[in-house]
Amino acid sequence: MSEPTILILCTGNSCRSHLAEGILREALGAGYQVRSAGSKPAGYVHPLAIKAMAEIGIDISTHHSKHLDTFLNGDVETVITVCGNADQVCPMFPGQVNRHHFPFDDPAHATGTEEEQFQVFRRVRDEIRAVFSAYAAGRQDAVKARR
Repeated sequence: MSEPTILILCTGNSCRSHLAEGILREALGAGYQVRSAGSKPAGYVHPLAIKAMAEIGIDISTHHSKHLDTFLNGDVETVITVCGNADQVCPMFPGQVNRHHFPFDDPAHATGTEEEQFQVFRRVRDEIRAVFSAYAAGRQDAVKARR
């Protein structure tokens, strides 16, 4: 049996989805393929997202922005949208079993000094961490219950 693929979607695939991908991958551990994509990819991962994740020991510096169409021919078990726009444009994926929507503010729209912007990235990272850690715990509990 192959590892279930969990795809995290947002519009730009530059911040929120990468934060969630890194956090969920670490929280779940082995046995899952965790990926992210966007409906209108920005073409980069925001440097402040990389910095915010490095603070908590998760390296997303090798991540890259990609379009959700990349995954349309794959076997995606779960789709999780992290912004309203991605939820509205999200297609159904072949084999998709689950769909969740956990909206978060877009830290890429933060204004002010770089430090003020970074505070927004930290806040959103921590909010994503709380939600996705709980989601991961639920997934792991469900697997244990089936054994």
